Amino acid sequence: MICDTIRKGSECSFMTAKGCSYNDGLCHEIVEQCKGCNRSSELESGWYCTACPAPELKWKTGNCNLATHVTAAISSNKQKINPLKASKRGSR
Repeated sequence: MICDTIRKGSECSFMTAKGCSYNDGLCHEIVEQCKGCNRSSELESGWYCTACPAPELKWKTGNCNLATHVTAAISSNKQKINPLKASKRGSR
C-alpha cells in the first residue's frame, strides 16, 4: 500500500487499511553507517531507508545485509596441512 505517514506517496509493505503496522507506526531515519547506500532516499522530513523501517537495528550486530555500499571482506586463510597425512596422500 501507499504510505501516508512519513514516506508519503511511496510504496510501503507495513501500511494497512488501519494505518502503519510497524512497531511505533513511524519509520526511523538512517544512521551514520547508511550514508552512501543506494537504498537511502531523501524526503521532506529527512533521510530514510527504502528497504527497512528501522536501519539502526540492521547495523546493531555488524554490517547491514541490505547495504549496497559495503562489500564483504573475503579472507583467504590457508589451512594448516599435517605433513604426515600429506605424505600418505602423495604415496597413493
